Amino acid sequence: MSRGHSFVKGALILGAAGISVRLLGAVLRVFLAAVLGDEGIGLYQMAYPVYTTLLAISTAGLPIAVSKLVAEHMALKDYRGAYQVFKTAFVVLTILGAFFSLLLFFGAESIIKILELDPRAFYPLVSISPAIFIASVMSAFRGFFQGQQEMRPTAFSQIFEQTARVVVVLALVFLLIPRGLEFAAAGATFGAAAGAFVSLVFLIVVFLRRREAIAERVRRQTSLRDFHTLPVLYRLAAFSIPITLGSLIIPLINMLDLAVVPLRLHEAGFSREAATALYGQLTGMANTLIQFPIILTIALAMSMVPAISEAQALRNNTLIKGRTELAIRLTLFFSIPASLGLFVLAEPSTLVLFDNISAAFPLRILSFGIIFLSLYTTTSGILQGLGHTFVPVRNMFFGALVKVILSWYLTAIPELHIGGAALSTLAGFSLSSFLNLWKVGKLTNWRFPAVDLILKPLMAALVMAWGASLSYRLLSGLLGEFLSLRLAQAGGLLVAIILGIFIYVAVLFLLGGVREADLRAIPRLGPPLLRWARRFRLLRD
Repeated sequence: MSRGHSFVKGALILGAAGISVRLLGAVLRVFLAAVLGDEGIGLYQMAYPVYTTLLAISTAGLPIAVSKLVAEHMALKDYRGAYQVFKTAFVVLTILGAFFSLLLFFGAESIIKILELDPRAFYPLVSISPAIFIASVMSAFRGFFQGQQEMRPTAFSQIFEQTARVVVVLALVFLLIPRGLEFAAAGATFGAAAGAFVSLVFLIVVFLRRREAIAERVRRQTSLRDFHTLPVLYRLAAFSIPITLGSLIIPLINMLDLAVVPLRLHEAGFSREAATALYGQLTGMANTLIQFPIILTIALAMSMVPAISEAQALRNNTLIKGRTELAIRLTLFFSIPASLGLFVLAEPSTLVLFDNISAAFPLRILSFGIIFLSLYTTTSGILQGLGHTFVPVRNMFFGALVKVILSWYLTAIPELHIGGAALSTLAGFSLSSFLNLWKVGKLTNWRFPAVDLILKPLMAALVMAWGASLSYRLLSGLLGEFLSLRLAQAGGLLVAIILGIFIYVAVLFLLGGVREADLRAIPRLGPPLLRWARRFRLLRD
């Protein structure tokens, strides 16, 4: 595989880890939904917007800034500078993480009063507070490895983190559920701290094993560049502060939803308990399923920052343009079928995973957001790699403004209720992604080929959606003669997903939507797939 496409390998490594993590998370969500119910899930979810907001502030966008600066130094073979960037960021992240972790621990009661949350959310907030410190320190190591375009430490640490989290959550929920929902939800949120601790230990072990090799590279460096801490701190701040603002927007949106959605649902005629349950369906069920398909684009964005930074440091505009095109192409080729597939399989998905058909209503609406959220994520990585870190922040702010305004009005409509909040999210991400895409095209001089990137995958996805829906209905009905209803639905859903993937890929090949360059970019599997495609004359270019 060429160096120019090495970021794809990193994205696939992170994507594979992300799939594993999401699968474990899905199992955990099913367990929590069964044991805690809608109300318990609502309490559990109330802690997370606060946690993610403070975590975004404490990490201050530094992991992405670290990966960018390390990649620039590595491209110029300045290993000493790359290592010094890591050490500086490590100290800053340790201090910030400790401060905000203590802030949440001692300020949980005040936060509940300010946001007018359910008082039972106190224990989940306190329990999750140590995770901020641990995750902040951990992010320094991840940024250092990612800056070297080495994604395996991050990938394995994510798997270990989620595994530990699931084990701890299962144990604590069973132990604490007799004491009440708030204590069980607190046990569930503490799993984030336990998982982060295991991940941090793994990363420290990996770093210590590689420390001698890093030191040897520094000693052998022929050209020494002057290094001063203050300029590095300035560059870290210049890149990280806009990223921080951007990463704060989504948690802040979630916090606004936390305040606005239950309130407007109450205006629509729902009781406090019913509003909490609907909020749990949107955030704990529909949003969970939406996050699963964007794993690849999140991985792509993480890989794009050092990859684009490297190309920019080398002043290779052709490489920047090529990596940009391939990343957006992969994003759309994956997100379009994922969106339509989840739309047609919304009911069986929520029934099988959560035994809750009501969550299918917001899920159907949010499923179209997969395309726009994926596009926004990938293009943000490209813009950050180019050094335009404030652009995604500005664009997400405009999207957030649209979302909040629409959420206030649409959620209070009784016929829409929680679907109004989902529609507002879709509208906000649509605007942000279009603005990002326009800016990427302007900066890289890349033109968007709509026929290749939208029409062909959309046609293939429509055929796939029809085939997946039909196969689910037929197979679940057949299995229903021998198995319980939920098992029959699970079997039909699994087969429909697998069959849908094959249909989509086959139709996309027949439409000429796959190029030789696409297959060459795939590590290991690319060459045999290319030979197979040539043998059956499936390539049009």
